[in-house]
Parts: sequence; structure tokens; C-alpha cells
Amino acid sequence: MKIKAEIIGGSGYIGGELLRHLLFHPNVEIIGVTSIKHIGQKISTIHPNLFGVTDMVFESDDVKKIKNCDIVFFALPHGLAMEKVKQIDLSRIKVIDMSADFRLRDVSIFESTYKIKNTAGSLLNQFVYGLPEINRDQVVNARLVASPGCFPTGAVLALYPLIQSGLSTGSVIIDSKTGSSGSGNTPSETTHHSERDHDFKAYNIFNHRHQPEIVQTLSEYGKLDIEVIFTPHSAPMVRGIFTTAYAFLEKESTTGALEALYKKFYKESLFIRFVEQSRSSVVMGTNYCDIAIHVQGKKVIVTTAIDNLVKGGAGQAVQSMNLMFGLKETKGLEFPGLHP
Repeated sequence: MKIKAEIIGGSGYIGGELLRHLLFHPNVEIIGVTSIKHIGQKISTIHPNLFGVTDMVFESDDVKKIKNCDIVFFALPHGLAMEKVKQIDLSRIKVIDMSADFRLRDVSIFESTYKIKNTAGSLLNQFVYGLPEINRDQVVNARLVASPGCFPTGAVLALYPLIQSGLSTGSVIIDSKTGSSGSGNTPSETTHHSERDHDFKAYNIFNHRHQPEIVQTLSEYGKLDIEVIFTPHSAPMVRGIFTTAYAFLEKESTTGALEALYKKFYKESLFIRFVEQSRSSVVMGTNYCDIAIHVQGKKVIVTTAIDNLVKGGAGQAVQSMNLMFGLKETKGLEFPGLHP
């Protein structure tokens, strides 16, 4: 018997990646895909890579009509899922939201960060943070999952074992570079290809919307009060997030000792790979996170590479779905990537 899935907001990049994975998932049947702008159009007109794969068309997003369904994926811009989730029978249907609507526990922090009112604050404590590598047991038993942001995924996976073990001083610097697909499929003055190509810049310094999520996650699952400096960068690539995290130890250590620590923490995490050098191109299109660790005395540099649309988006949501329905965690995600 297959899991019946509905995708709310399937016309964006994350929605397209979710379709790409679920259409080939052996245990899933997609029963509907919605869009606000493209109702009645074939999915393949918006996602041409799916031409010949599916003849489905985009439907209206009247979630009140969703009945014969096991799980609903929300792939909507921030602020839209919070109202629609309340219209679903949550006692019967599971939900994975890929926006920020349910990631932050504190309503006031959400509202000051995203500049909108959170109208579903009463549901916040019911949502489980869907980063399986640090929260697997809760995801397994969850009915409602808030899938992490792309920057927090790369940053938290880089630092979690170090923070959770208590070996760090608690002060960390996170330097992340992202591709243009992270800005969505609607070009703007700053995300247009002609503005990004052959260019490199930092942006939203000290006030990027993902910083509170990083701080909350490392603090909640760690053993230290965390002080985070996070700087995102716009890189001239389409996919990928490359993160360099800097931390400081209470006592001197070695690369070998910290690698052993990380491998112990992630021993059940099949999408974590330890490498000598993280590379964004190697994980493109995959759900892998490649981690490289470097230690010099009390100084630690950890680099991670992920695909922002897969491990930082749709792939991670599928990973959580697998756990929620008792499937093998890697089901439908076993793709090694491309090289070159």
C-alpha cells in the first residue's frame, strides 16, 4: 500500500525537487499538486525535466478538499502555510512544512525576523524540527514536521557534535556561500543571473533570517550557551551551500580525535559523509552532506557541502517522511551525485 501525498505549492524550485523525488519513490503515490499561478497547466510546462515522466496538472490549493491523503507537503513562501495547516484534519493527515512558519519556537522572534504575524502560534509546540541527524527519534514519532532551512542545515550539521559534546567554548563563526536557486524562481534585482554571475558578495550581515534558527537549534540540542556570528554570501553558482564553520575548543585536540567524535555522533546518519575536502559540486542533486574537519590546537574549522534544494530542502523532507512512515531512511534518495 502506497503513501498518498499531496504537494501544496509545487511550481517552485523546492516543489519541483520534491516532485522529482516522489515520482520515483516506490512507496509514494502523488494524488495532487497545487499552484496559485499555474492552475490547469501541465507540471512539465513549469518543470521541463519532468516531461514524459508525469502528465499531472496543477490544481487549485483549496486544502479543505484534501481528504484521501496520508501526508501533505507545504512548499509555499513563508507566511502562507500557517493558515492552510489549520484547515487540514491533523488528527488523520501528517504534515511536513518546508517554509519557516513553524521552525522558530518563539512567536516574537519569528515575527521580528520575518516581519509578519504568526497566526498559528498555538501549533508551534506540536511541530518537530525535521533535521533527522540530530532529532531522528522525534521525527519518527511526529505527525507535524517543520523542515529546516538550507543555511541552518549545513551550519548545524557542521557544529552539532562539537556543541553537544561541550568541548567548544560556545563562540562560533559561520560563513556560508549559496547558489542562486536559494532565492527561488522569481528573479529580482539582486538574484538575476546577470547580477550574480562573475560576482561574489556578503549580504544581510548580522540580520539574516536564518540566524535565529541556527542559534535556537544549536542551543536546544547542545549543552552550551551559543554565541553565533553568521554571514551568508551570494556565490556565482546555481545549486549548493558551502559552509565554513569556525569554533574554539576549551582544550587542545587533534583532527583525528574530532573526526572520531563526529563519526560517533553520526554513526546512524547515512547521508553524512566524511571527506578530506568538502565540495559543493560533488553533492549536487543528492541528499548528502559532506563534512571535512580540520583542527590546530584549540582552533577548529569544519566545512560542509550540501545541495540547498535537496538536503537543504525537498530531499530532507522526503527523508523525514520515510522516518514518519517507518520506511528505510534512504528510500527514494539513493543517488550518488554527478562528477564532473
